Amino acid sequence: MRVRFAKPSGRIASVVAVLAIIGTTMVALAEAPRVLSPGRLPPDRRLEPLKTLNDYFPFTPPSSPEAWGERAERVRRQVLVANGLWPMPTKTPANAKVHGKIDREDYTVEKVYLESFPGHFVTGNLYRPKGHEEKLPGVLCPHGHWAEGRFYDAGQATLQQQLVQGAERFEPAGRYPLQARCVQLARMGCVVFHYDMVGYADSVQLEHRPGLRESMNTPENWGYFSPQAELRLQNMMGLQTYNSIRALDWFSNLPEVDRKRIAVTGASGGGTQTFVLCAVDPRPAVAFPAVMVSTAMQGGCTCENACYLRVDSGNIEIAGLIAPRPLGMTAADDWTKEIETKGLPELKKLYKMLGVEDRVMAKPLLHFPHNYNYVSRAVMYPWLNRHLGLGLKEPIVERDFQPLDAAEMTVWDNEHPKPPSGDDYERSLLKWLTEDSRRQMDALMPSDAASLGKYREVVGGAVDVLIGHRLPEKGTVDAAEREEEDRGSYVLVKHLLRNAAEQQQTPALTLRPKQWKQRAVVWVCTVGKQGLFDGEGAPIAPVKRLLDASVAVVGLDLFGQGEFTADGKPIAATRINDSGRGQWAEYAGYTFGYNHPVFSERVYDILAAVTLLKAEGAKTVDLLGLDGAGRWVAAAKAQAGNAVQRAVIGADGFRFTALTRFDHPDFLPGGAKYFDLPGMVALAAPGEIWLSDGAAEAPAVVEAAYRASGKRENLTVFGGRKADEESAAVTWLLEQ
Repeated sequence: MRVRFAKPSGRIASVVAVLAIIGTTMVALAEAPRVLSPGRLPPDRRLEPLKTLNDYFPFTPPSSPEAWGERAERVRRQVLVANGLWPMPTKTPANAKVHGKIDREDYTVEKVYLESFPGHFVTGNLYRPKGHEEKLPGVLCPHGHWAEGRFYDAGQATLQQQLVQGAERFEPAGRYPLQARCVQLARMGCVVFHYDMVGYADSVQLEHRPGLRESMNTPENWGYFSPQAELRLQNMMGLQTYNSIRALDWFSNLPEVDRKRIAVTGASGGGTQTFVLCAVDPRPAVAFPAVMVSTAMQGGCTCENACYLRVDSGNIEIAGLIAPRPLGMTAADDWTKEIETKGLPELKKLYKMLGVEDRVMAKPLLHFPHNYNYVSRAVMYPWLNRHLGLGLKEPIVERDFQPLDAAEMTVWDNEHPKPPSGDDYERSLLKWLTEDSRRQMDALMPSDAASLGKYREVVGGAVDVLIGHRLPEKGTVDAAEREEEDRGSYVLVKHLLRNAAEQQQTPALTLRPKQWKQRAVVWVCTVGKQGLFDGEGAPIAPVKRLLDASVAVVGLDLFGQGEFTADGKPIAATRINDSGRGQWAEYAGYTFGYNHPVFSERVYDILAAVTLLKAEGAKTVDLLGLDGAGRWVAAAKAQAGNAVQRAVIGADGFRFTALTRFDHPDFLPGGAKYFDLPGMVALAAPGEIWLSDGAAEAPAVVEAAYRASGKRENLTVFGGRKADEESAAVTWLLEQ
């Protein structure tokens, strides 16, 4: 049956209109006051498109050697954390095997494999010059993304093109340019180790970039590229970097190698390996990354990207970590073509500031595409000649040589069989990494002041990178679009927390009692600042208790909450970059390698509130986050230190390890590695905290940290009913 409604008229229409007005008013009262007009979003750069590997990455050198020292420490730690090498994995015996010597007129070539991790092998060829008894300089040669890597054969057609263009001088070098480099360096008197990238040539245990695979995305026994791997910073770039470190460990201990005269040179992806190894390891004396370092494209492969690696940094700055050691580079008609005007001037300024201006150089060779051809190698040879002290007469000219085929170079044969490979092997490797990391964390459990200091150095140093934001300096945050409203017993202040330099603006409300005693609580909610108010638009009872005690209360729309969204609801998923590169397109490193996670951005908003409150006269600032919001408060307290007096942390059992999606708003790469959320909470010691984590006792690491600090009394653990949590937390704050 169809029901029809008559159009209201006269008195009925008036009643309907009044009811509509009342309903609208009730809805308005139920909403938290807005800082901005409806439909307007904060003018915040975090709402702009995500940064990608193809954006612009300039470098601004600090003004003094002291400032550079501080900055370099931070960026180097960032690189190590990103690669999963903070702390460095437990080094196990390399068990290196050198066999199958091939004798040439003035050099020999041998086959090498060694274990970077137990059962995981680094493979390559060792070139040694003949007729030398003294200690010799050494050169590590990572190869880059040439097909089959160490076995690369350009083919006859490419050879002819190279000869015609003048890119190569001889047929063998044109077909086998990677071998040509190693042979010439050996003839110059260097010991050379040419080793494989993961998944290339003899490195057969893992694919180079398998990408996201559903079968490897499991709560236990996961594989690379999965959420569980990223939550522990287990990535292919870290594996390759560690392979380079272990190769250097073995290589530098060869009896004929002068460990004070070791260089590293590679091109393209091998260039990335070159400058990353030299950035994190002080042992190489000279670096020559070819056709890779630039302010443009930062590295397209998953083996060149890792979460956090280039957040607020880039390849120019990372390469600058090599300073004051010599850094030589070449550029081609590729993403490096602007190096002479973008990147090199800043590196020269850095080296000049350090008093070694002549130790940095870049040679643009823009008449060639991406390469490490003879013309480029001819730039590298004199650089190494000079800085390794070879003493050779220049110019140095390559000579013809007899190349090796793949069968002559391979390290695997009947006496040296290939090791296990495939999915089960991959799972076993990551299981070893996970267990080794767990053992290292267990060893960091604080027991006294000294071990607590070490805990802060390692875990605190890592959390500093994961969050990526420290307490903003005084004067960097102000209140924009400020508007005050008298609400009887308190003043409601609407404003944006504005950091003009960072182009970040956070909607905030300050409820300031008229008899303010210069104490404030930043009240953090999972729904944003509207959590301060009840259904009728009045402050909720615990907030009113604070106001009645002359304590100001600040509510925030953290990034992704309230006025940051079109509908006012917290985001259910964060944005993820798609590189457009097939099955590895949505690798987490393409997003979180260039952009702060949403979790970290929310922690920044809390820190900005602390800075502004201090600037506006608050002598005491406390943090409160309940109903799960304590996860952000825990991280903010860890970063704010003594600037926050007390913190109420309602964690409700939240753990990063439970997350299974990269786009979860709380997904924090590395979040599970360092004792998970309790590891952040422990960094608050000996500060005063009130913790509700779903248990009557504190997590072991938190308890240990407070006992080690000598201030166990500053830790209060709530084990009561959930319904009593809010009241108990406010009572604790007011009693302090």
